[in-house]
Amino acid sequence: MKGENPKFEKKRLRSSYFTSIISISLVLFLIGLMGLLVLNAKVLSNYIKESLNLSIILKDNVKEVEVRRLQKNLDAAEYVKYTKFISKDQAAKDLQEELGEDFIDFLGYNPLLASIDVYLHAPYANTDSIVMIESKLMDYSPVKEVYYHESLIYLINKNVRKISFVILVFSGLLFLIALTLVNNTIRLSVYSKRFLIHTMQLVGATRAFIRRPFIKKSILHGILAAFIAIFLILGSLYLLQKDFPEIIKIQDMQVLAMLFGGVILLGILFNLISTFFAVNKYLRMEEGDLYY
Repeated sequence: MKGENPKFEKKRLRSSYFTSIISISLVLFLIGLMGLLVLNAKVLSNYIKESLNLSIILKDNVKEVEVRRLQKNLDAAEYVKYTKFISKDQAAKDLQEELGEDFIDFLGYNPLLASIDVYLHAPYANTDSIVMIESKLMDYSPVKEVYYHESLIYLINKNVRKISFVILVFSGLLFLIALTLVNNTIRLSVYSKRFLIHTMQLVGATRAFIRRPFIKKSILHGILAAFIAIFLILGSLYLLQKDFPEIIKIQDMQVLAMLFGGVILLGILFNLISTFFAVNKYLRMEEGDLYY
């Protein structure tokens, strides 16, 4: 060890620090992404459920005043998020765009009926609640029938619960893997200073005194790694916005602040705990064991 070039040793140490910070930041990035999914699981679930709608098909030649009264009553209902009226002409125009041809010229008349699309609050977007809501809607005189994708609603509610469970299990496994990776990375970093630790012991330095600079540096590296991870998370959200613009719209800034605070806290704790035990390992070693 005595024959090593000090400049080479310093360069190798910097390389070790850089590798440690990058490794920890990548681990925190993965945990952050998973945390984003966990924290937004309920929001994403509600967003999907509230994108579903019931179509109330109105009777032909129903009066406009009756339609307005019906829509007003629906908007006031506790289970309704909002409603959207679609006239016969609008329904025909939408269908023409889907078909790519003018079916009215072929038939000679517009066979479609006016309708009201009803978007429900998430707690009511399930099969049992919709059956009850359908029964209530059929009591209104202007209503001819109520249409909704029963199988789709059932599948969404079923799969949302499964996906939430899988995310929680995967998050737990990722957390354990991350802790192991960070611990191994820091142990390798401390390993390069094992002889320095032993030398400080020989000159009478206490364990707390020896640990202090290692812990301070580990906290600094943890914060730096956390900010790199946060930058990567923000970059990922920006890229996702291009293909899925709705993802950013449903993001809660308070949730993001909690997530980033958690990433910084984990970066500090991972480094602090791993460094504490890694330094203690070499503090307990005999000189002869340091060469292995």
